[in-house]
Amino acid sequence: QVQLVESGGGLVQPGGSLRLSCVASGFTLNLWAIGWFRKVPGYEREGVSCISSSGESEYYPSSVKGRFFISRDTAKNTVYLQMNDLKPEDTAVYYCATRDDYECEREGNEYDYWGQGTQVTVSS
Repeated sequence: QVQLVESGGGLVQPGGSLRLSCVASGFTLNLWAIGWFRKVPGYEREGVSCISSSGESEYYPSSVKGRFFISRDTAKNTVYLQMNDLKPEDTAVYYCATRDDYECEREGNEYDYWGQGTQVTVSS
């Protein structure tokens, strides 16, 4: 049974950092890609980053490049999203998701399994 559990969200001041974790079970990171997405009420879900089964990373919005970094620990079957220099516009519910494929995809519709999400709020 595939399961994804996110954690690490919270309230942070602008310029601060958070590290989100996504613990995966029911499959191994060496086989499937994992993506991070975010959702703000009233807006479309947005792909943020992805790491392929081979460990290659992708970042989608230009606004996060250089600030967000995706990584993984295959021994713990966990993917991380390190978020630095956070801005109020990064406020969203962040989800990790996986798909039965080794490659990343930007579109959430390409993913089969989702975590419950973790709230990130950037505010002073």
